[in-house]
Amino acid sequence: MSILVVLEQANGQFHRMSFEALVAAQGMANTLELPLSAVVVGSGVEPLASKVAVYELEHVYALENPALAQYTPDGYTAALESLIRRVQPDYVLFPHTYQVRDFAPRLATRFGSALISDVVEIRCSKGGTPVFVRQLFQGKLNADAEFTGPKPWFVSIQAGSYRADQLNPSADAAPVEIVNANPGDLWSKPDQPFQESARALDLTAAELIVSVGRGIREQENIALVQELADALGAELAASRPICDNGWLPMERQVGSSGQTVSPKVYMAVGISGAIQHLVGMKAAKTIVAINKDPEAPIFEVADYGIVGDLFEVIPALTEEVKKVKSA
Repeated sequence: MSILVVLEQANGQFHRMSFEALVAAQGMANTLELPLSAVVVGSGVEPLASKVAVYELEHVYALENPALAQYTPDGYTAALESLIRRVQPDYVLFPHTYQVRDFAPRLATRFGSALISDVVEIRCSKGGTPVFVRQLFQGKLNADAEFTGPKPWFVSIQAGSYRADQLNPSADAAPVEIVNANPGDLWSKPDQPFQESARALDLTAAELIVSVGRGIREQENIALVQELADALGAELAASRPICDNGWLPMERQVGSSGQTVSPKVYMAVGISGAIQHLVGMKAAKTIVAINKDPEAPIFEVADYGIVGDLFEVIPALTEEVKKVKSA
């Protein structure tokens, strides 16, 4: 029994969600006491394979072929199918990217299996059968899913469900094997990668984010939070109701229908913590919540919480930040 995690790359760079999927796979492998391997698909990907070999892995495969230099669904499906039949893992994990959504269901079908997609949590006990948690109805419900059909079983991990900074390093680098893949005759041609609508602002690159929610009451009051963000050198973001009202542009929305972020510090101001918002920010390294409701769900994920009126807390906090900076 073993686990294989597929790490997505493009133009010699790993997709950031690949490391989140690797964290999920490491946790699952350690709990189930199963060996874990990783595979990188493309052309000239041996350096990338060597880069991840320093983490807690048994083996790393560099699945190589010039025809795989650019993604095609039939090419990736055929190449991975061949490797999976050879390695025979019990579980195959992916990051839940647009590319994975395109080819992973087809790959699972080749094995008479299914794909449990967009998983937010994996619960398992030693020697037990893993339970994969998915969200339904825009995060209003959680559903437990288990496989019943033939192995291998395929799973994709939702963005932000695991933190990439929790990767387990290894004392010794895992062996890297270059596998000459044969994707066969490709009927599809590479096209431009799917991209979400162009954004003038990429919140995913921000290290500090101050986010505002409905507790701000009126659009004019956002200036109060903007002043704090400016003092901290942070980006200003918002929950969906703020952007739906047109108080801030949609590119500043964080959540399931906005951007998924993982800054060093995420400050949630007047945000109750609906699951749709938590999906977009729970991977932040440190979460600070300011809300007058002590029962607000945001406090369940916060590292630090202030129960109080934001119209009193924010000005005082801004003043203290300015004092520190001018000292």
